[in-house]
Amino acid sequence: MKIPIGKALFKSHSYSEYRKLVSDLLRNEKSTGKEQSPELTNYSSLNETRMNRLEKTMKISEEIIQSLKFLKNEYIWLVISEGWCGDAAQLLPIFDKMTDASEGKIELKIVLRDENEELMNLFLTNKAKAIPKLIVINRETGGALAHWGPRPKGAADLIANYKKEHGALDETAKADLQLWYLHDKGMSTQNEIIGMMLDLDNQTD
Repeated sequence: MKIPIGKALFKSHSYSEYRKLVSDLLRNEKSTGKEQSPELTNYSSLNETRMNRLEKTMKISEEIIQSLKFLKNEYIWLVISEGWCGDAAQLLPIFDKMTDASEGKIELKIVLRDENEELMNLFLTNKAKAIPKLIVINRETGGALAHWGPRPKGAADLIANYKKEHGALDETAKADLQLWYLHDKGMSTQNEIIGMMLDLDNQTD
C-alpha cells in the first residue's frame, strides 16, 4: 500500500460521518476545506439539499445490483471530496447506494481533498486537483487498482465543450451541468463504474 493511501484510510470518514461533518460545519456557516468564503458555504448548503433529495430518489438498476453482489473480490472505494463540490454532491449518493447494494463486497471511505494533498497529487486530472476522485483499492492487498472521476463522460464532455466555446466556466456552465445530472438520473455514473469494477474483478480469473 502506498503511504498516502494508508494515511488517508486511517483518517477517512464513512458516508454518514462525512454527511454529519459537512452539516455540522454548515451550522457554523463554514464549509470544508482550507479556504472559507460565503460563496463556498452557499455551495455547501445547496449541495446538502441536493444530497438529501438524491438519497430519497436515486435508484440503482437491478442489473447493476446483481453485478455488485456477485463480485468475486472485496474492495474499498476511497473517495476524495469536499462539501462545496457540486459534482461530489451529485455522485457521492450514487457511490453510497452502490456500496450498500454490494452487500459487503465494497466499503466506501471518504477523505477531504485539502487535508490529503499527498494523496490528491497521486490522482490529478490534467494536472488539476479535480474532485470527486474515486480510487478503487483491493481490500486484501491495499493496492490501488484504478481510479474514476471527477465526473462521468457526458458531463465531462459538456464542460469541455463549454470551455472551448466560452473560454472559461461561469454560473451558466454550472447550471447546465446540474441539469445534465438531473436528466441523467445517475445512470452514466453507474454504468461507467460497474464496467470498471467488472473489468478489475475479471482480471483475477
